Amino acid sequence: MDKKIVLASGSAIRKTLLQNAGLSFDVLPARVDEAAIKKSLLAEGAKPHDVADALAEYKAQRVAGKFASALVIGCDQVLVCDGRIYDKANDLLEAEATLRALRGKTHQLLSAVVIYDAGEPVWRTVGRAQLIMRNFSDEFLAAYIERNKADILSTVGCYMLEAEGVQLFARVQGDYFTVLGFPLLEVLEFLRNRSVLDR
Repeated sequence: MDKKIVLASGSAIRKTLLQNAGLSFDVLPARVDEAAIKKSLLAEGAKPHDVADALAEYKAQRVAGKFASALVIGCDQVLVCDGRIYDKANDLLEAEATLRALRGKTHQLLSAVVIYDAGEPVWRTVGRAQLIMRNFSDEFLAAYIERNKADILSTVGCYMLEAEGVQLFARVQGDYFTVLGFPLLEVLEFLRNRSVLDR
């Protein structure tokens, strides 16, 4: 089946993962007010799983309105530690505070994908991974931030596991792609089931 695929995300790693898997697709990042949506959901008592799923759906829905028959992939990732949902840091001071809060603790990453076809939601999943951050020194933290300041503000946990951020961790439990923010294997299986990819 010759079906157009659109990734409703500006994430470089999600784009790279799909390209490396051999897919042909377009990229159109969704323009949504994530902070307002998240605030509203949390005020209603939504669980982190539901927040990630809802944000992914908002993004897919927004972009699906521009394509009459495409498969549109919306994504979002939520980080939870000690019952708190963390947002991307706005500056390096916030990044340092986030990493200090996560240091020596276990946190979860919830990576949601919602796929629309012809303007309607047809598939969704939320991958879950558990990460245990090691109790690194203040000196290591300062040096890590200095070396990686160009990257850490682009990710919810202020780290890229596929880069030097891996040094922050003692253990990772769960799917690697889910940690990167995109449960790729499940998405590929969905596309095979829809005959978009060969079985």
